[in-house]
Amino acid sequence: MRTRTLLGLLFVVLIVAFAVLNWPAFNAPTALTTGFFGFEAPLGLMLLGVMGVLTLGFVVNMAMWQGTVLLETRRHTKELRTQRALADQAEASRFTELRDALRLEFENLAQSTLRSHEALRTEVHESANSIAAMLGEIDDRSWRPGGDLVR
Repeated sequence: MRTRTLLGLLFVVLIVAFAVLNWPAFNAPTALTTGFFGFEAPLGLMLLGVMGVLTLGFVVNMAMWQGTVLLETRRHTKELRTQRALADQAEASRFTELRDALRLEFENLAQSTLRSHEALRTEVHESANSIAAMLGEIDDRSWRPGGDLVR
């Protein structure tokens, strides 16, 4: 139990003990007035009753306050869950967008690489043809018409 609760219970126990020990004085009739009319009643019981009603009022007030706090806490928890779900969805969509962007970038990179390979292949093929033509021309010049090699 909390310290406040223990102190409250101790206070109530002390009041009850005080009332029990002084019961004849609490129960003794006394002349009382409200300002408009007078009557005779036990003052101790009247004050004890007023204190009981006030204590009951405070207990009801605290119970209502705790109920309100509990409802607010539940509402905030529900709101937080909703916000967390929205954040998770937003994060998932960002991951999806990132995955799509990376996929598109890799596809572009693959196409660019294929184009570069094709261009390189074409250039190598043209260079090979050019070298073969030059070698053929050199070979033709190096032989004399009689079939002898020129030195």
